[in-house]
Amino acid sequence: MLRIFILFSLLIHSCVAAPKTPAAPAKKWLTLNGKEPAVVARGGLSGLFPESSAPANDLAVSSSSPGLTVMCNLQMTKDGAGICLSDIRLDNATTISTLFPKGQKTYKVNGQNLKGWFALDYLADTIFSNVSLVQNIYTRPSIFDGQMPIAAVEEVLDTKPPKFWLSVQYDAFYMEHKLSAAEYLRSFRFRGINVISSPEIDFLKSIGKDARRAKTKLIFEFKDLEAMEPTTNKKYSEILLNLAAIKAFATGVIIPKDYIWPLDTAMYLKPASTIVADAHKAGLEVYASGFANDFQTSYNYSYDPSAEYLQFIDNGQFSVDGFITDFPPTASQAITCFAHQKKNLPKIGNTLVITHNGASGDYPGCTDLAYRKAVDDGADVIDCSVQMSKDGIAFCLDSADLIPTTTAMTTLITRASTVPEIQPKNGIFSFDLTWAEIQSLKPQIQSPFLTVEKLQRNPVNKNAGKFMTLADFLKFSKATAVTGVLINIQNAAYLASKKGLGIVDAVKSALTSSKLDKKVMIQSDDSSVLDSFKDVTRVLRIEKEIGDAPKPTIEEIKKHADAVNIWRSSIVPISQSFAIGKTKVVEEMHKGNISVYISVLRNEFLSVTFDSFSDPTVELATFIAGNGVDGVITEFPATATRYLRSPCSDLNIEQPFAILPAEAGSLISVASKEAQPPASAPNPPLDAKDVIDPPLPPVANLASNNGSGGAQPGSRRSGTIATTANLSLAMLALGLVLCAAA
Repeated sequence: MLRIFILFSLLIHSCVAAPKTPAAPAKKWLTLNGKEPAVVARGGLSGLFPESSAPANDLAVSSSSPGLTVMCNLQMTKDGAGICLSDIRLDNATTISTLFPKGQKTYKVNGQNLKGWFALDYLADTIFSNVSLVQNIYTRPSIFDGQMPIAAVEEVLDTKPPKFWLSVQYDAFYMEHKLSAAEYLRSFRFRGINVISSPEIDFLKSIGKDARRAKTKLIFEFKDLEAMEPTTNKKYSEILLNLAAIKAFATGVIIPKDYIWPLDTAMYLKPASTIVADAHKAGLEVYASGFANDFQTSYNYSYDPSAEYLQFIDNGQFSVDGFITDFPPTASQAITCFAHQKKNLPKIGNTLVITHNGASGDYPGCTDLAYRKAVDDGADVIDCSVQMSKDGIAFCLDSADLIPTTTAMTTLITRASTVPEIQPKNGIFSFDLTWAEIQSLKPQIQSPFLTVEKLQRNPVNKNAGKFMTLADFLKFSKATAVTGVLINIQNAAYLASKKGLGIVDAVKSALTSSKLDKKVMIQSDDSSVLDSFKDVTRVLRIEKEIGDAPKPTIEEIKKHADAVNIWRSSIVPISQSFAIGKTKVVEEMHKGNISVYISVLRNEFLSVTFDSFSDPTVELATFIAGNGVDGVITEFPATATRYLRSPCSDLNIEQPFAILPAEAGSLISVASKEAQPPASAPNPPLDAKDVIDPPLPPVANLASNNGSGGAQPGSRRSGTIATTANLSLAMLALGLVLCAAA
């Protein structure tokens, strides 16, 4: 318990304050009563801690906007006690199966045979004294499993949450076994219960008089539309056709979110249904259910959970009256901070939003579509990682290896080779192909979490867009509202000495020809490349995790660069998706007058620590407000610019809700020592010698290319003919696997 108390004194991501004056005029909402939508925490912050545990409920209240409603899903023990768990079978969310291995039974529940461990087979004292909670979704943290007791309904009520909602899912089943939820509620006269919901009509009717006397709202919950409501034997789809009849026994309805904004088979949004408008016309509130930051949903949301909430409350047509969610802080910030936000609002502070291959979370990176989306999303700086074709054309692409970002695997497999100076694995390299050959390929969106977790990015546009030359990129940038460009130069020494390609000269020539009147940033991991440029902002890319930046290293960096681009984990080290600490790298760089940019930020929940609630917006707050970085390099610039345009990002103004940074190390300290990941050695300091690179070699005077795509005279491909043939077969097999995965 002491460890839990420490958590709530430290781990505050979003704060509730009592401002002397409102920070902004009241918003107008399209809810039934015109008021702000409600946030209902299903089992507290159950996306992080086991459902309805004390930490889940307490952290939900402390990290969400005022007026949060805490929901408990009622199950009943053999002696009629009420406990809080969603599933009627306890084995999915508790340790009961290991404690009572012979306790499995089969019951018919709403017409279906369910096998498992049921609360009604155990006395309350047995459950409270022996059984503990576990997290029942595998992508969520398991280090708290077996450490927190099941919560009694009365225990949650005694904590006095702002509002309390009791969900009664299985009254008909419990009545068959001589247990009554209605009598249980009457035993304490509905004390402290603001809302009661149920998918069973007879139950809601049976408690209607008592609920009205206690001023408790009654809400009818719709389950799967083809499922049968257990007391009327009608399908929920049939009941939905007569919403006016529901008004006779309930003041609102719970609707699964996909019934409001349906998805097609490809997981893109279809037009909204009329359910919300129809319910409001009947005088019913609508609560949308099924929200969680770590569930895959429509590709339209670009893996940004706040964008999904906004779709339900800020679409200009209607607003639901509340959300039922496993991550109430994210719903709170969507409502309080982002709804009704104008796109042309100025950003707060000076933090730069810099793209990584444009808006590469939505379109294939470095294409015209990715850059256009980045500009529309309000990016300050758009980037071009320059690659060179065999015939000397400079163009934008993430890497010299075309396999990850183009369809080269399917059409140019015989051109694969090994270049140890570039990367350890085989590739199809741009400097071995003419620009005409490269243009014959299609771009390919990169989905970094596709292989393991099947999190694909925008598949309908996975090959959309056109490649851009550096000259075209600069021309495009000049015509847009971006404040600057970042040009990333890779492999300069290799290209000059081995391929006779002067990438530095190509960049200088393109910049001169473009007459670009915007800020120019040149980035490289090679200090000699940076030394070649004057009158630009020079950015040293540090390609390894670091934990410290000693003064001699800072002094060496200043000779070559004005800024550094470092990995996120060099600021907040991570272990098993937990933030385990905080370095002083940003502070040390700033003392040396060196700006700090971090990369790469992504929206997918697997990319975000548990400490940030699997929410990319809280991660932005952690690095910007919590660590003072000067720029964020992101594949989803829309998320970053929306955060920086919100008053909630400004911690210097008094307001009812603010998005605060995660407190690194606090969350993991709540788990028992035995459950915590083993301590790892700290990241090494950046050494001065890591900054210094040898001078760039002169551009070799190789025989000119013949434009046919063949090998240059005097050069050879990697390996023998036999090796190349075997490599081709291997690459073909890999290509088939990748195509199947896509």
